[in-house]
Amino acid sequence: MRRILPWLTPLVLGALFLASGQQEVIIKVMGGAQKPALAVPDFRGGGDAAQHTGVFNETLYTDLDESGLFTMVAKSMFPLAVPQRPEDFRAPLPPPPRRKDAQPQRQGPWLTDWSAPPANASHLAFGYLAVQNEQLVLFGWLFDVTQQDVSNAQLFGKRYFGPLSADGARKVAHEFASDIIVQFGGAPLTASKIYFISDRTGFKEVWSMNPDGSEQKQLTNYRSICTTPAVSADGTRLAFTTYARVNPMIFIHSLETGRRLPFYNQVASMNATPAFTPDGRQVLYASTASGYAQIYIANADGSGVRRLSNVRAIEVEPKVSPKGGEVVFVSGRSGPQQIYKMNLDGANVERLTTGEGEASNPAWHPSGEVIAFAWTRGFEPGNWNLFLMDVASRRVDQLTHGAGRNENPSWAPDGRHLAFSSNRSGSSQIWTMLADGTKLRRLTSQGRNEKPVWGK
Repeated sequence: MRRILPWLTPLVLGALFLASGQQEVIIKVMGGAQKPALAVPDFRGGGDAAQHTGVFNETLYTDLDESGLFTMVAKSMFPLAVPQRPEDFRAPLPPPPRRKDAQPQRQGPWLTDWSAPPANASHLAFGYLAVQNEQLVLFGWLFDVTQQDVSNAQLFGKRYFGPLSADGARKVAHEFASDIIVQFGGAPLTASKIYFISDRTGFKEVWSMNPDGSEQKQLTNYRSICTTPAVSADGTRLAFTTYARVNPMIFIHSLETGRRLPFYNQVASMNATPAFTPDGRQVLYASTASGYAQIYIANADGSGVRRLSNVRAIEVEPKVSPKGGEVVFVSGRSGPQQIYKMNLDGANVERLTTGEGEASNPAWHPSGEVIAFAWTRGFEPGNWNLFLMDVASRRVDQLTHGAGRNENPSWAPDGRHLAFSSNRSGSSQIWTMLADGTKLRRLTSQGRNEKPVWGK
């Protein structure tokens, strides 16, 4: 267990081997149903809006493509006539009478242009950008092009407003994409934040950013080492480990005011790896108050401390299931660090991983049925990949494959995306991907960045 402490070496470990079947865990998380085929032609803009169409189109397409909800129709398959308004659709006239093999007489763009080959789309997002009262305005519509007429095809039409700038174009694109995602039962991520550790200032501090990597902001300024951030389920509080007072201890900040909140750290050489309970009323963490690092639970202000684990081994990284009642954590009680599960009262301890390799960084899926974690099995010491485990069946699916060290997975609120850290680009940076291992996206580049946690 010499490598388990995150402040001595990175808090990233991982291991397990179980027969995984045909990506059963990925299917459980992502769903196996056929995806809607969505066509998203480039929007045009009039006047001063025209200069912002490039940013808008890129943002809209990326949001929809990376949602994982759609099969995006290739633009090379689009018909030449692209509607900008519902009024642009013109139903074909009946074929001329008494003419052999006569076809309907085309009058303009029509629904079957998109639903028939080569596009084979089921849905179409279209519209245009304009300027009104010195504001950028998006007129956006979503149509089900498998319908027989325009009135039944329209799922929604809406106007969106933003500043007349590139940021305004991104804003309205995010909002339109979010409405489309909601239409198909998805959960938009535009209002969420990713919190992470960065050393770009010369010290390890906590930072935040949007899910697309924009607006990266420094949240702490202790000019020391901060690590292992955690966010409350309601997105109002941030807990983390810091060396600001020499020994590692837990600080909690309000994400609404930025101020530090009261938290009593019991006397110990180390209090670390905090995690909130789903209701935010309590915090679990690891402490050496008893000698070995053990799992403790306390009220949100640090009062009412109670010890949950009691073994002569290092135990860290407690994470409470979103359903409550169960905790996963990392322990060396059986030798190399493995992932264990226990009740919130410390009872019914059982090992989830088989003992092969090393395992760490467990993160609960919002459903409370699946965890993501890091694993070294099959690789030389120091190399890690990310996996999913169905906790009930213990089945496992692999997400990353031999591209450097991949660790610290954290679920997005939609349960379809993961943030993680990886050195695949040369240094440790924050990446996101879909929970099936696709749609990889690098979010950071300055300094070394690690330990992301995705919050509301």
